[in-house]
Amino acid sequence: MPAVSASPQQLLQFVVDDDLDAAVRAGLMDYTASPGEATLSPAQSQLLLDAQQRLRIAWAARERHRARDARMARRAAEREARRAPPPVANSKPALPSAAAAILARAKARAAEKPSS
Repeated sequence: MPAVSASPQQLLQFVVDDDLDAAVRAGLMDYTASPGEATLSPAQSQLLLDAQQRLRIAWAARERHRARDARMARRAAEREARRAPPPVANSKPALPSAAAAILARAKARAAEKPSS
């Protein structure tokens, strides 16, 4: 883990000022409370640890949300692909069955008639 670049007091001040971006940049997520630490009281140290935990929970929720969005987009694309009509091999539209039957009869009659 990288070393904390700001003092615990600076980290605490960022958290108290609700400047979590600055606290994270200064190394809040690398902070660990030392049992013999004289710079912060146990309550202040706990405040930093609580801020770390809240950030981890928020980041995990954001990742779950992003994964859900990606999963929903994939499912929508799959659903849309199933709905799409199959590609047509021949670009001419097929005749309705009644029209095909009429055409077949006409061709049969034309074939029976001798040309004059």
